[in-house]
Amino acid sequence: MLKTIRKHGVTLALFAAGATGMTALINQMTKSTIDVQSAKQQMALFDQVLPQDRYNNELLKSCFVVSAPVLGKGNHKIYIARKDDTPVGVVMEATAPDGYSGAIQLLVGADFSGTVLGSRVTEHHETPGLGDKIEMRHSDWITHFAGKIIHGDNDSQWAVKKDGGDFDQFTGATITPRAVVNAVKRAGLYAETLPPQINDLTPCEE
Repeated sequence: MLKTIRKHGVTLALFAAGATGMTALINQMTKSTIDVQSAKQQMALFDQVLPQDRYNNELLKSCFVVSAPVLGKGNHKIYIARKDDTPVGVVMEATAPDGYSGAIQLLVGADFSGTVLGSRVTEHHETPGLGDKIEMRHSDWITHFAGKIIHGDNDSQWAVKKDGGDFDQFTGATITPRAVVNAVKRAGLYAETLPPQINDLTPCEE
């Protein structure tokens, strides 16, 4: 009886070891493919907020971590775009903390002179059929930031129309677009402060 139990125990141990080894091997074999696809998806999103013809460096390799309250709580990644080694713009992760149903995560592209080049929502929990119009698959509203210039912190145009600004609100949902407009504006203003800081930024970990 004891001998049989030991035999089964050894068999189980060998099976577990083999399964673990196989899983590790498959993970190693597929990791590079997954990483490549992930990078392609990220760059496709970057292309929507920062035109390719504005820079010629490898944007994903120009990643830095910043702690800037205007972008939201905690750390955010930013990507410095360069044209022939000259910094020309930035793609920033930003958070609108005051969405109707919680924080809204954004990606914002801007140059260093107050022009927003593009913006996309990457995550949100807004109400379907109302606040979710900030998503590209439901509306083109988010595309209207491209090319807009911010004339300082008190620029009244950077508000929804209900508040006297230039941006449409949604029928039955003003809180969501207001939160996004304010977050994009803050990100654009932050971009203007970046040039003197670039050499002191903390690179992202590999």
